[in-house]
This record gives sequence, structure tokens and C-alpha cells, in this order.
Amino acid sequence: MLQTWLRKSGYETVLVSHFEQAKAEISTHPFSLILTDLRLPDGDGILLMSWVREKMKSRVPIIVMTGYAEVQTAVSAMKLGAFDYLKKPINPSVLEEKIAAALESSEEESGESFLPAKKQWVRGNSPAMLRLYKHVELVAPTKFSVLILGESGTGKEYIARMIHELSQYKDGPFIPVDCGSLSKELAPSELFGHLKGSFTSAVADKKGVFEQARGGTVFLDEVGNLPYEVQMQLLRALQEQKVRPVGSATDINVDVRIIAATNEDLEQAISEGRFRQDLFHRINEFAVEVPPLRDRLEDFDELTAFFIRQANEELGKNVKGITREASDRLKTQRWNGNLRELRNVVRRCVLFADGESIDLDDLPVFAQSVRKLVVEPEDDWALRPDHEKEQIEAALRKARGNKTVAAKLLQIDRKTLYNKMHLYGIEL
Repeated sequence: MLQTWLRKSGYETVLVSHFEQAKAEISTHPFSLILTDLRLPDGDGILLMSWVREKMKSRVPIIVMTGYAEVQTAVSAMKLGAFDYLKKPINPSVLEEKIAAALESSEEESGESFLPAKKQWVRGNSPAMLRLYKHVELVAPTKFSVLILGESGTGKEYIARMIHELSQYKDGPFIPVDCGSLSKELAPSELFGHLKGSFTSAVADKKGVFEQARGGTVFLDEVGNLPYEVQMQLLRALQEQKVRPVGSATDINVDVRIIAATNEDLEQAISEGRFRQDLFHRINEFAVEVPPLRDRLEDFDELTAFFIRQANEELGKNVKGITREASDRLKTQRWNGNLRELRNVVRRCVLFADGESIDLDDLPVFAQSVRKLVVEPEDDWALRPDHEKEQIEAALRKARGNKTVAAKLLQIDRKTLYNKMHLYGIEL
């Protein structure tokens, strides 16, 4: 969980569970910070810290995580050279503060910045993206809640950050929330905070996301996955700009900008009773749609070059570019995973490239390409009410999972196909 949170916050992390594994990693890779539990299966955090200081002669800051009963031991660890300690369960906001302080301390000593850089984004100049940017620039200065629509991997969070940076909330924090990871039990505490003792594991007061984001932006990623029971509480917070921590009898005023994103048809979710209509209208004051990669192929070369540069930095390579033949081959693919899939493919190509350019031999083996999947509708594919499910499944098999092609075969639009797939329980 901590590794996922750190990566989303822009840090590169390595996770190990044993003392000896940690020694091996620290011996072979430079680290800017070590976060260790006090108790390890084959040792403890103090032994690890002593080894780092005495054997490795390293001054890398170390933060020790400890249970409540071991606080005195953690204090002793600080006397031995730990930068700080954290009591479990970990409070993300406290962890963030301690990490920033530790890295800033190292930066002052070394003159090198260890804090994560802002995430980069390739703007592109395709008509679809220029239209999107026009909408972003129009809505960003307002207080409208924005709903960002788009397939998985299209870069919805980057667009959310762009809106934040162009808004009056730009000097405040930008806090992303993965709604799919929030259970109905934990969501109220995560979003609105809690008071010490309000439930069994509440050993300290905790600020929720809305309170942390005061004066900034809350980004509700994949908002369609938010538990139904929490949606009413969220609606109240959005309407009144107030939150009530779990266990509290008083409200806290919060001033935040709301940006939500989804790759799901929320209107369909409403009809199925999975999403509240009043919440939908509250977060959908202004909607923008991020186009899929197949609709912005004019940006393909710029995107590929950007991902090559990223992969070079990550892998220590020096690939200059990609041959025209290889690029043309890539452009024929479906790219159902959009930018995320393209980035992964480019990283693999850079890894395997022997020369200065990626060529055809460096490309992975793809499934059928888009150009070979252009299928004209046929009369016998027209949907019949008594066999719709079987026909849809057959069309998806023929189209190799490409829903655009399957919809064309069935002589319906993509939205109708998605609705019918939901209706018959066909996996998306």
C-alpha cells in the first residue's frame, strides 16, 4: 500500500521484506531515503541502520516505522542516527511531511534535489487534442466541477493536473483519490477524516482528503467505482463545502475544486442503480473527453519520441529514435490501452534495441492490427432480439475484442454496444 502511494506521489520505490534483501538492494543501488519497519523477519530496523552507517558509510536519511508499544525504542533509534520515526497505522499526510523533511535535509547537505519532479505531459497538436485544450482553458479559471471522460490509459489525470495548474486553486495542493481502492468502511475516514477513538484502529486524529486539500483540488479518479453508500456523504460535502470527520459532532469548512474522472458510462450506472443521479449532475457541471490514441495519430511521433526519452533515462540507454517502418507498423495497432500501452511497448523496444534506432526487429509480436480488422457490416449480423447476447459475443470474437469493429459489424453505435454488454453481463 505504501509503495503504491509513494509511486503515485512521484517517487521511485523498491520494496523488500527481509533484512538481507535490504542489504543487497542498498549495496547495489543508490537510495535517497530508507523507510524501514522496526521489526523484520530476520533482523530489525536498528540493525539495518547500523549496517548502513558503519558498513556502507552512508548518510542517507532513515525513517523507522513502529507500533505504539515500541515508541521508546524508536526514540532510541533516532539517537543512533535515524532521521525520524512513524507510529503505525501510518497517516499518509504525516508520512508525506516526514519524507519531504528528510529529503530536503539531504538536499541541503548534498546540493542535489531528491523531491519528485512534476509529472510531464506531451500536449500534441492533433485536432482532437487542440479541441480538448480549448475546453480546458475555458473551464479552468471557473469554479465548475469538471468530469473528465476517456478510456483507460488516455491520460485523464494529466488533464486534471492541467486544469488545476490553470485555476485559481493552483497554489493549493492537488490530491488524487483512487475511488476504486476505497471500501465503504474506509472511504468516510479517507475522505473526511476521523477523530481518535472513533473506531478500533483510530489511534490518532486523521485529516481526510478534503481537509488536506483546502484551497486546492481533489481529483476523484474512477469516480464510478465509489461505493454507493459513500456517494450521499460525498454529495453533501460537495454541495455544502463542509465535511464531518468520523466520530465528530461538528463540521469543518473546506474550499476545494472538484475534478472527477471515469472510463465508465455513468448514465448507464445510474440506470442500473449503481450511481446516484444527483451526484452525477453535481460533478458533471462541465465535461471534457480525452480522446483515445487511435483518434490522435497525428501526435503519434511526438508521443513515441517522448516515451523513448523517458525509457533512455530509466534504462540507461541512448536510443535516438525509431525507423519509419517500425513507426508505421506501430500506428496500425489497436492500442486499447492507449498511452499507457504505448509507453510500455516503447520501453520494451528501447530495452531490446541494439543500435541507435528502434527497428522492426525490436517490436513485440502484436495481435491482429487495426487495418486488418476493418470489417464491413453484413446483413446476417444485424441484431435479432431473441439472440442478441450470442450475436454480440460472436461479433466480439470476430473483431478480436475491438468494440468499434464489433459495433460496426452489428450495425449499432459503440454506446449501444456497451449498454447491451452491461445488460447481458458480457465482460468489457
